[in-house]
Amino acid sequence: MAVHKVAMFRPYPFQTGQKIHIETGPRKGDWEVIGVSDRKVELRCPVSLREFEWNRFCYFMEDREIDQWPQED
Repeated sequence: MAVHKVAMFRPYPFQTGQKIHIETGPRKGDWEVIGVSDRKVELRCPVSLREFEWNRFCYFMEDREIDQWPQED
């Protein structure tokens, strides 16, 4: 029987009030989670204070402790 290497993912369990950093893609940058439902996540940019609601799209990669948030590019 063959053995297969498989990458496993699970949706990230967002919590209101979390500070997150998305490393790549069109939503990259720092965000604050301001709302969560089964299907949607609502995020606010800590710099512009603009708010967006998107289908849940993030998957957990790692937790980090950082000195500065929001981060400068």
